[in-house]
Amino acid sequence: MHKYAHSAHWHLRHLLTLLVFMAAATLAVSASAGQNSKKKGKTAVSASVGARASVIPGPSYAQRLDALQAADDIALRRDLDPVWVRQTLGQALYVAAIAKAVTPPAVGMAKNWQIYRSRFVEPLRIRAGVAFWQAYEDALKRAELETGVPAEIIVGILGVETIYGQQMGNYRVLDALATLSFDFPASHPRAGARSAYFKGELAQFLSWTHRSGLDPLGIRGSYAGAMGWPQFMPSSWHQYAIDFDGDSKVDLFGSPVDAIGSVANYFKAFGWQPGLPTHFAVTFDAQKLDMDALMAPDILPTFSVDNFQAEGALLSGEALSHTGKLALIELQMGDAPPVYVAGTDNFYTITRYNWSSYYAMAVIELGQAVAQAMAAQAVTPALAPENRD
Repeated sequence: MHKYAHSAHWHLRHLLTLLVFMAAATLAVSASAGQNSKKKGKTAVSASVGARASVIPGPSYAQRLDALQAADDIALRRDLDPVWVRQTLGQALYVAAIAKAVTPPAVGMAKNWQIYRSRFVEPLRIRAGVAFWQAYEDALKRAELETGVPAEIIVGILGVETIYGQQMGNYRVLDALATLSFDFPASHPRAGARSAYFKGELAQFLSWTHRSGLDPLGIRGSYAGAMGWPQFMPSSWHQYAIDFDGDSKVDLFGSPVDAIGSVANYFKAFGWQPGLPTHFAVTFDAQKLDMDALMAPDILPTFSVDNFQAEGALLSGEALSHTGKLALIELQMGDAPPVYVAGTDNFYTITRYNWSSYYAMAVIELGQAVAQAMAAQAVTPALAPENRD
């Protein structure tokens, strides 16, 4: 176990708890993302059981033929005990609040980057980020050295996702995955695909808990079934979670060091390019601007610098020497004109964690704000001798 994994963690927990209590009304969640856990026993489960949300459960899936058929299929494909899978899935409960959370609004609401940003890049969260960075500086440096993923990106992710482990979700993961597998709202334009996705996550969750000896009824997470400090989905936990604190266990609920290493490992797997900026400033040449062409690829980097500028999107400074592809990223501002940046492959990599340019920019700017606060603390001059008591 590394030297910071005990005392630093204890002090950080107490500081973050106070900060989060003060900011509770502004906190938000979500993101996705998880290597096959080596965790045994009940440690990971007990660490995940925080304050319970006032969730009113609905009927169980014990009498649902589609759920029982899915249980048999999961047992067969995953080589699990079919009786155990049926009994476990039969204890899952439909939760209406979860279905509501993924239901599209009846009337579309204009996106507003300024409002979205204010939920995450704010003073209390920044102070919590500074405390986290100071407590786990060695682990963040090691992760950056091994993967090339900057500390500020890791800090941004963990701050946006769970406020550094303080808001890991209050829903039973089994209920969340069952509800979204068998009762995904039909009004959603991609209901079939999303239901299939969650069935896969349910199968992975059952396989992981069975083979790890964990209680599937005791693990809690987000309304989408994301878990731990980095809010990894079961499949991401299986593929990307790593033991980074050297205790021979993967614990994303109780080990911030494992969370740091796992986030860095996730981005490395999705092609993070060390040293590449996430985005550049952009202006427009009104005479040449072809916004339809620029927006057609969405957030996927597609344009060379020359092609980007040929469509009327102008770059300057270091952006002109960029050798990779670019995408025009639009951030709507409600009734005000949108703001735009030129996103690189690293910006796109952040969106593989959560498929939203707003999310990616919030992660980037929270990490930058924490880094700036750290730097400001480092250069704060000491009081001159004549001013000291």
